Amino acid sequence: MNLNLAGQNVAVFGAAKGIGRAIALGFVAEDCRVRGFDREAAPEALQAAGDIVSGDVTSLAAVQAFADAIGETDHVVFSVGAGSGKFGFPFWNVPPADWARVLDINLIGAVNVAHVFGPRMAARKRGTLLFLTSVAGQIGSPTDPPYSAAKAGLINFMQCAARDLAPHSVRANCLAPGMVRTDLNESVWAAGQRALPPEKRETYAAWAEGKILKVSPLGRWQEPAEFAAMAVFLASDHARNITGQTLNIDGGQVMHA
Repeated sequence: MNLNLAGQNVAVFGAAKGIGRAIALGFVAEDCRVRGFDREAAPEALQAAGDIVSGDVTSLAAVQAFADAIGETDHVVFSVGAGSGKFGFPFWNVPPADWARVLDINLIGAVNVAHVFGPRMAARKRGTLLFLTSVAGQIGSPTDPPYSAAKAGLINFMQCAARDLAPHSVRANCLAPGMVRTDLNESVWAAGQRALPPEKRETYAAWAEGKILKVSPLGRWQEPAEFAAMAVFLASDHARNITGQTLNIDGGQVMHA
């Protein structure tokens, strides 16, 4: 399938590793010009293919400066996520003081990106916004309540943005991962293990295998490359009637009627 994306400009927030890096490289493979924004250093593979700068999505000024520097952008991907680092079952294990940072990164960071790039795309009458959320934002996952709440808020905000941008031929969607090997996924395991007595703790591999079998009907990991494939498809004209949607790549963990 020819996606006809060659030569288009793409900004990826969270491009240094994990799903964000896979998505960035997916657009590079489509001959797009990719610019990355991340709080961490860029891998050489991405640095060679496109520009990447260090920055903090919770700073509206930093996002604005990035947008000004890269100029016209056809597609924007927000692949940023951070948990509280604590096991939130019951929810009062994560005190309110620990919520602000999680909400700032996962939700306000996305709002900053949309506020900067959305109006520019609307003025040009073209473009797409894609936000990485989580199945945790759809099922009220007790593992990390502030993270779940932030990702649920992001889904709702994406729908608001999609409605506002639709008259301007700009689309907005979410991708929701289930179980993917990332630093964030491993941090969930680590937080849970700290809450257990030593004799009940498991290795990351054992914990992940058990959880996958429990929550995923297909019973297997999801891979970053799967999100890259969906991201480039959603940016293409083949997806021109897909907007306001949350697409789960989760092995069947969340099913909608």
